[in-house]
Amino acid sequence: MKGRKYFIARRQLKTPLISIITISLNAEKHIEQAIQSVLGQTYKNIEYIVVDGGSTDGTIEILNKYTNRITHFISENDEGIADAMNKGVAIAKGAYVLFLHADDYFIDDTILEKTVGLSDTTADIIACRIQFGRHFKIYKPRGFNFWINFKQGIYHQGALCRRSLIKELNGFDKQFRIAMDYDFFLRAYHSRAKLFKVPVILTVMRDTGISSRQDWKDLKIRFDEEKQVHQKNCDSFSMSIVYKFYWLLYLPYRRLHYAARRKGSKK
Repeated sequence: MKGRKYFIARRQLKTPLISIITISLNAEKHIEQAIQSVLGQTYKNIEYIVVDGGSTDGTIEILNKYTNRITHFISENDEGIADAMNKGVAIAKGAYVLFLHADDYFIDDTILEKTVGLSDTTADIIACRIQFGRHFKIYKPRGFNFWINFKQGIYHQGALCRRSLIKELNGFDKQFRIAMDYDFFLRAYHSRAKLFKVPVILTVMRDTGISSRQDWKDLKIRFDEEKQVHQKNCDSFSMSIVYKFYWLLYLPYRRLHYAARRKGSKK
């Protein structure tokens, strides 16, 4: 009997319940592809949660077509993306949580099953690659190393996060409109969370979201939030000095890079 219980425990460890959470707001153009990419997965130990921010376009009509296959669906006003993500986590039951927003989709129907099969399911975060933008550029997670103190190196559309870790770290900080995921992963790094990288492309992220905008005004908003993340999570005087010099150099560098790119695009 003891051996049978061990076998069942090991099987559950390799096929954990995964809560997939989709955040949406007026997303009628792409949300159906996101939904279908979740529902078509060959990995079946899934609960699917959609948190809508009170859409006024055709998003709700599309969601209503799938209500019998969506585990939880709420549509109400919220305080932004981080608030909606926290709402999803609050009702999730899975061992792991994956955020697949309305503009994103799984790269194929077998990829979640493949990812879990290759994973160390004792890890707190399972980090995969993503494919980004209209040119389908592949981004690989850097993982947890010193460089995450400066720049995001994990992409939440490609990260399975243990639900207990999210709750332990008090979820996502609502003060951030863009950098809430960077803030979370930086806090996870400082808490010594265990990260495991899987060399597969898990999802496709479109370049239609707020964090993907490339005009200087929106880039500056993103950089300002990253700076706030650094200030919030800085735990030593020496690191505060490092951050001061980093931002003195980084912002002018990015401004020059932006200007050069614009000049090149006009040729």
